[in-house]
Amino acid sequence: MRNYYTRACNFYHGRAARKLIKLNKAFPLNGKKNIAFDQLEIFSRKKRKVKTRLIHIKEINSLNKNIKKIVKYDLKKIISKRKNFLKNINFSNATIMGVLNLTPDSFSDGGKFNSNKKALKQISYLIESGAKIIDIGGESTRPGSKTIDPSKEWKRIKYIVENFKKKYKKVCLSIDTRKSDIMIKSIKNGADIINDVSGFNYDPNTISKLKNFNIPQVLHHMQGTPNTMQKNPRYQNVLLDIYDFFEKKISNISNNKKTILDPGIGFGKTLKHNLTLISKISLFHSLGLPILVGTSRKRFINQISGEYDSEDRTGGTLASILFLLSQGVQIFRVHNAREIKQGILVFEKIYEE
Repeated sequence: MRNYYTRACNFYHGRAARKLIKLNKAFPLNGKKNIAFDQLEIFSRKKRKVKTRLIHIKEINSLNKNIKKIVKYDLKKIISKRKNFLKNINFSNATIMGVLNLTPDSFSDGGKFNSNKKALKQISYLIESGAKIIDIGGESTRPGSKTIDPSKEWKRIKYIVENFKKKYKKVCLSIDTRKSDIMIKSIKNGADIINDVSGFNYDPNTISKLKNFNIPQVLHHMQGTPNTMQKNPRYQNVLLDIYDFFEKKISNISNNKKTILDPGIGFGKTLKHNLTLISKISLFHSLGLPILVGTSRKRFINQISGEYDSEDRTGGTLASILFLLSQGVQIFRVHNAREIKQGILVFEKIYEE
């Protein structure tokens, strides 16, 4: 466990970012010319006490020797361009991951697409709407949901997984599952990404089995299980605890250079936990890997909006995504791909000026 953590902050965008980078007054975030920063937030943790301080990048060399070493190590990862290890995906651009739940009981769209005809139609619509990745799941992980048998889960997704690459050769296929047998079957049918919401904790065979395949994976954080995760979740410090989780897991994954980080909004988190993670998301850039966030239709939107809640929560979803985009997040897992794509295009055009 670390004692010090480094977060890039005080961001500039578009023309202002490009100018400051050129004048060596700010650093590029992940090698991007359109996002720059000139401050760092340094967290120090000793036992249960966490302190933070903001410094300008010019102050780095005046730091204590030990802290300076850590900050410079982190800064190198924060600044470096992310390697494009997914087919037809450029991590310098915002990427939409479209959600396809082939389940009867998922939180927002259970039962809508659990026939082959409806599923294929939805995949085509998501792709036409700007999704570059399709995330397919056959087991609901909504709060309170229970585990289903692997054979039942595979039966739900089998046809779509076996036929996906025949029609959508250039689209990334992501498999949302906690079970290694489902993962292996999907990989053999051309899956490009494994997205395990348990953070590879549910199935003890997962990490050893995946060693035989050069498959990118989403390292997702969840406290507890879908059945228990929202029963009074607690952390010493949600931001730093999840950072420690990521750092430890990355060291255990053989294919860790092809890992995408997902802090798991709504998976074992209170409203306060979710807001802390979203507002301080840029801390995770110091791990040197792409970041994926799924805020689409999540309960925290209802908790904030109250009487102004809506069925698909597009407004709240888009608001959170645009903030995350301004912090350099690369991938967004969403249900309403077209509306989110539209929002991202308009937002990017404005801040590029």
